[in-house]
Amino acid sequence: MRTELTPRVDVRRASDRFTTKVAWLDSKHSFSFGHHYDEANTHHGLLLVNNDDVVRAGTGFDTHPHQDMEIVTWVLRGSLVHQDSEGHSGVIYPGLAQRMSAGTGILHSEKNDSWRLRGGAAHDEPVRFVQMWVVPDEAGISPGYEQLEIDDELLAGGLVTVASGMAEHEAATAIRIRNRYAALHAARLRPGQHVELPEAPFLHLFVPHGVVELEGAGPLGAGDAVRFTATGGQRVTATEPAEVLVWEMHATVG
Repeated sequence: MRTELTPRVDVRRASDRFTTKVAWLDSKHSFSFGHHYDEANTHHGLLLVNNDDVVRAGTGFDTHPHQDMEIVTWVLRGSLVHQDSEGHSGVIYPGLAQRMSAGTGILHSEKNDSWRLRGGAAHDEPVRFVQMWVVPDEAGISPGYEQLEIDDELLAGGLVTVASGMAEHEAATAIRIRNRYAALHAARLRPGQHVELPEAPFLHLFVPHGVVELEGAGPLGAGDAVRFTATGGQRVTATEPAEVLVWEMHATVG
């Protein structure tokens, strides 16, 4: 029996996020993460994690495990070096889409090796990235990795499908995720440019930087997010140079 959803637009401000801050990491969590737990804030739709991370040069996340999760990383500034136990490695930078399928289990590390990438010159260049986790269609799939440059597509100013498992996006999707009910879109907007949100049972809009005006809800600044239920089609207009990340989800956890 299908449950009827109540339309809702839930604005979450940047200052309301959980924070983890240590010497090498400044991380903002949109949902419960690590020791930060709120039983009323564990996910929206299929999205369980939306972490906004800044990592100091020469540091990063040491090798650690993941299982049964589709992990998409979107770099906003600087570069991030990925290595995993399946033999994949790569440098992720702005305009490059990256997905890791943890599946049956994978070990990986993520480091800000900018000092090494420039021949060992001593300088401080933090990397900032958003890491997002969605559940896969099924547990126990084979681990995998994919990355692709999509900077040219972003220059057009519209919503670009970054990652999707939905059949209707197959021709236009940069990278694939193993969930047929979820897709991630991104846009870089100049002042006055706008995009229209897709319609879906669940949407998650995140503004990594800049300022936009959300139709019916007002201005959103850097770090603000909106959780939409049973709605969509609203216009998002940049009032200063901005970037937006939009998860379109046609199912929820559980």
